[in-house]
Amino acid sequence: MTPVLRSVHVGRPRDRDFAALGRTSIQKRCVDGPVVVRRLGLDGDQVTDVRHHGGVDKAVYAFAREDLDHWGEVLGQHVPDGHFGENLTTVGIDVNEAEVGERWEVGGALLEVASVRTPCNDFKGWLRHTGYDATAWVKRFAATGRPGPYLRVLAEGPVQAGDEIEVVHRPGHGVTVTTMFRALTTDRHLLPELLLVDGLVDEARRTAERYVAAAG
Repeated sequence: MTPVLRSVHVGRPRDRDFAALGRTSIQKRCVDGPVVVRRLGLDGDQVTDVRHHGGVDKAVYAFAREDLDHWGEVLGQHVPDGHFGENLTTVGIDVNEAEVGERWEVGGALLEVASVRTPCNDFKGWLRHTGYDATAWVKRFAATGRPGPYLRVLAEGPVQAGDEIEVVHRPGHGVTVTTMFRALTTDRHLLPELLLVDGLVDEARRTAERYVAAAG
């Protein structure tokens, strides 16, 4: 099937006892109609924890409907679009096999795969708060290795549900979203591969360079 944007979601900070800062923006609402994607994110979306989220390299978060369905089976109940805190819910594209640096044209915006989401206790707390089995959630999510990508915004513009997702550039180095995630979490020997990526986010580059230097 043609890859498409299934739904678009934005959120504002809300007071939540489970959140490390006492507030979180993980709860998103679905938006009908076009939403402008800007350099630092979607109109109507506001990051709460600016130390760990947001910025140009984490402006937009995408997650696949197919992966939500997987977790629905694991968790024993349906997981709705946007429930993992994603801005864009996709269908028909394996977002985790996208290469870092891959570019997508979606509606009037040009997006670039830049980084990966790492699970945190706020994510675990949100699932528990909404009635899911969050037992050992951080470890379970990490072990699956399908985190969904954070996207840079190379060209601002409107997006909306139903827009086709066209891959307009693929770097060819083979370093995928899953590769990057595993390198940074569960499989450190993959870290040198990240250095093949032009424009690699600074934090990942420093981690990879330290690993290579220590290995001699």
